[in-house]
Amino acid sequence: MIKNSQKILLATIAITSVIAFSAGWFGAKNIANTQNSTLAQSNNPDPVIQSGPIADSIKSHGLNEVWEELQNAYYDSSKLDQGKLSYGAIKGLVAAIDDPYTVFMTPEESKTFNDDLEGQLEGIGAELEVKDGKLVVVSPLKGSPAEKAGIKPGDIIYKIDGAVAEEMTLYAAVKKIRGKPGTSVTLTVIHEKTSAPAEIKITRSEITVDSVTVEKLDGDIFHVSINQFNDHTKKEFLAAVQRILLEKAKGIILDLRGNGGGYLDTSVDVLSELVSGKQTAVIIKHRDQTQNETVKTSGSGRIADLPLVVLVDKGSASASEIVAGAVQDLKRGVLIGVTTFGKGSVQELNRLSDGANLRMTIAKWFTPNDRTIDEVGITPDKIVEITDDDIKAKKDTQLDAAKEYFKSKAYKNLK
Repeated sequence: MIKNSQKILLATIAITSVIAFSAGWFGAKNIANTQNSTLAQSNNPDPVIQSGPIADSIKSHGLNEVWEELQNAYYDSSKLDQGKLSYGAIKGLVAAIDDPYTVFMTPEESKTFNDDLEGQLEGIGAELEVKDGKLVVVSPLKGSPAEKAGIKPGDIIYKIDGAVAEEMTLYAAVKKIRGKPGTSVTLTVIHEKTSAPAEIKITRSEITVDSVTVEKLDGDIFHVSINQFNDHTKKEFLAAVQRILLEKAKGIILDLRGNGGGYLDTSVDVLSELVSGKQTAVIIKHRDQTQNETVKTSGSGRIADLPLVVLVDKGSASASEIVAGAVQDLKRGVLIGVTTFGKGSVQELNRLSDGANLRMTIAKWFTPNDRTIDEVGITPDKIVEITDDDIKAKKDTQLDAAKEYFKSKAYKNLK
């Protein structure tokens, strides 16, 4: 179940301008020093887990023997850094699970991860994930160097400055992409629906991620963009709600495009302002079914009566999909755009005693109508694509479709 002592993750593996695990994330605000695995609490544990310390199993596969052989005979003893090799062994253990969302992060990597969540970014401004062994773009951040250079959701990063990305670990790729503002990196990219790679040179910069932006449109319609569900989102969204109420808005366009996700509880906070009463926001299903949980909205619902359009695209993932899926299931508003990313798993972030982090999949999540969106995404009520010609013409056909909705008969019938 969701624990107040731990962060709950709903995310793609993402590299935000260099690294971040964004795209649908957490629950509580404090990270615990965790010693007991969630898996070990299951009523039906695997035999290996049931047998006791996993170190016994590792020993039987020769890890200690290998270490002893290296200590005794490896030519360059200066390379036998015990701390570095220990982290390498842990990374290999976790990687062998073959779950791209279950990851071990060293203390250094953990610090970068936490900095990214706070919006302190340097690099190109793109959220990436490892999918089928490939480095894939979930979404470029709005206004980022990556977006300006033409990086798109679904792009495969084939090479980084000439080096093949598939031959690197995630963090090796991250370190190669990131760098000081003003420096550049050349990515060899394969765009979706094309086979020929393209070289794109991107100048790195400092990037500040605004969690929530608000724009008042004609007709007293408010365009509210949530770019990430991070530490600042709740406060910024509640401020937007206050403005919407004070200025007597007649409708809301909630823009979740390119939002890779964030804190689970923050996504529920946002949804709570959009719907009336305490309704099901998301269903969390664990390995141990006795821990399954139905998460409800708070009942606040201050803008629940305003007509709502939600914009989504293939860069909308996890926490964004929780909001979009609930809006669709509860028939609260209209979804416009293209099919979302499709990440329906839940991760827990455990801080270890040395500052390292273990991020592991602990559950799957489902929409209020018990739909799984994992690997399939959410199909909008109205499909509207943005073509290459639209991009060149700087035409936002999806936002235009949302504006048109508020001029339509369907909207007028709601008033």
